[in-house]
Amino acid sequence: MSFVVRRVAAGAVLLFVVSALSYLLLSVPDTDVGRQILGSGAPAETVAAKNRELGLDRPAPVQYADWLAHAVRGDFGTSWFTGENVVRAIATRLPVTVSLMVGVTLVTAVLSLVLGVWAGVRRGAADRLVQVLGVLGYALPGFLVTLVIVVVFAVRLGWFPAIGYIGLTESVPGWLSTITLPVASLSVAAIAGVSQQVRGAVIDVLRQDYVRTLRARGLPPSRILFRHVLRNASAPALTVLGMQFVGLLGGAVIVEQIFGLPGIGAMTVTYTTRGDIPVIMALVMVAVVGVVAVNLAVDLLVGWLNPKARTA
Repeated sequence: MSFVVRRVAAGAVLLFVVSALSYLLLSVPDTDVGRQILGSGAPAETVAAKNRELGLDRPAPVQYADWLAHAVRGDFGTSWFTGENVVRAIATRLPVTVSLMVGVTLVTAVLSLVLGVWAGVRRGAADRLVQVLGVLGYALPGFLVTLVIVVVFAVRLGWFPAIGYIGLTESVPGWLSTITLPVASLSVAAIAGVSQQVRGAVIDVLRQDYVRTLRARGLPPSRILFRHVLRNASAPALTVLGMQFVGLLGGAVIVEQIFGLPGIGAMTVTYTTRGDIPVIMALVMVAVVGVVAVNLAVDLLVGWLNPKARTA
């Protein structure tokens, strides 16, 4: 239990630090928010009144304290530019990004495990092939991979739509068809990284003395692999998979723009260019909570696989 408490406490501290730094940085705008909202032709008095209405005439620490007092109650305010409730605006877009992240994580975990174990156990040509694929996956620019996937599977073959999104509640086949290409484009680099980690961990474990002892005792190779090798080799791979999640959030911003997905990635671009602090801060908190939750899940899995990690 203390293991979980420590991780949750660390996550809470991270949330506070990130929120404070983000708000203070955003509160030093290079443009007049009131002028952006009212337009260039608005009188200076009206602009000043709008800034006072938004609380922008107060010191940044005071603004942050007021925001934090409302945020801990789940009240992130309304958009400065659209007047839309921030929580409702994000709630309508979050399922799209969650679908994308979950899909990429599952595909990456499964394929990385298969490729990494295959390369680590078989070695030889299989190992060299996986290493070459890993290097290519890292070396190729993400936009180029996305472009090739769209041209081949959407334009030439017509198997999937190039843009658009259908919700899971509307149609499961439609949801799968609109999410497949974005998931594939984000998974290439992630699989390249995690599969190499799985491969290296499997090779290291197979060289351990206890594995030689198990083989000498006559245990079947499949039992040694699935009950002993994978258990010890999966901890480093899980750690890398958790780290990949942060990069996937950044990649989702670009992918959602390319495929026309109405997720929080595309929302981030739109509201960041406006300088809409209430929306930006809520999006930052969603991202940080997601990262903290994923890292906590990874820590719990690693602690379950390796009890020594609980006290590390």
